[in-house]
Amino acid sequence: MSTGQRLLFLFTGWLIVLMPFLFWWNTWFGRQLPDAQLAEYLHDDKKPRHIQHALVQLGERMAKHDASAARWYPDLTRLANYGVEEVRNTDAWVMGQDVSSKPALDARFHETLLKMLADPSPLVRGNAALSLVRFGDPAGRPQIVALLSPATITAQQAGKIVDTSTVGTPIHQDGVVAKLQTPTQTVELRSPIGGRLRSLAVHAGQNVAAGDEVAAVSPGSEQAWEALRALYVIGQPDDLPAVLPYEREGPDISKEVSQQAALTEKAIRQRSTAQ
Repeated sequence: MSTGQRLLFLFTGWLIVLMPFLFWWNTWFGRQLPDAQLAEYLHDDKKPRHIQHALVQLGERMAKHDASAARWYPDLTRLANYGVEEVRNTDAWVMGQDVSSKPALDARFHETLLKMLADPSPLVRGNAALSLVRFGDPAGRPQIVALLSPATITAQQAGKIVDTSTVGTPIHQDGVVAKLQTPTQTVELRSPIGGRLRSLAVHAGQNVAAGDEVAAVSPGSEQAWEALRALYVIGQPDDLPAVLPYEREGPDISKEVSQQAALTEKAIRQRSTAQ
């Protein structure tokens, strides 16, 4: 092998290693952003992931009670109406990270989170409800209970099911559960939450009408755990039917979630007795 060939070989190998690293580095939300870049990312409408990155970094500062974060608080209320669901979802979570600031700030975040309880996305509604608990407000209790229920995926139009995932398969948020063939196109039916495919109401080759149930996805462990922690604080006896199934460990329920469910049930019953 000539010197030129060796250099070309080494350069190619270097690129193979470098490119994945650069991709990871530019998409990793844990990468620290200096103030100027954080401000730039918060307004980068061309790249919503940049906005998410900035929100995550801002949330970490808020959790550490970093006073410098306050300059960007108006952006948090602004982004509550942003057009991308993932941004609103992160925004709702971040607004619950600082509940020890001035009363005027609490009121501004509080009011915004209350409005987000009506968001079209169940995850945004859930995160807004969880953040409200940190403000001592149980207004989002129905949304929190809903986080413990399976998400139902329905056909938005008539057609034929041409492909489905397998029951028990882990599903990411916005992951494809099934494909529907209509007269004009193939439509991907996606899950609004991350979790595990709990059941299928259809099979490949089956015709469905608009509104028919296609599948149900069980909530992921993190979502269930956060909901159970919140109900530990604000849960009522009416919520127990949603809590009790999580006390049994299984493929969809981790030991940590099961233990939290038991603690939540105990707290609800003690609170009910005291009242």
